[in-house]
Amino acid sequence: MKASEVRNLTDAELEMKERNLREELQKMRFSKYTGELADTAAVERLKRDLARVATEIRGRDLGISQGVQAEE
Repeated sequence: MKASEVRNLTDAELEMKERNLREELQKMRFSKYTGELADTAAVERLKRDLARVATEIRGRDLGISQGVQAEE
């Protein structure tokens, strides 16, 4: 998932996406440790997607828009 795709989601879609990614990550971690997961790099990709979503949610909570830097 690209950052531009994340930015185009609504707040409700972001919350749902975050919840789904967290559930999927938990399942993947369990599969990884039991030896059932063949593509172990998928865990890292999923963590990056989750970070993108969480960052966008936090930015919206703080009122930070894309391309605008905070004043010191």
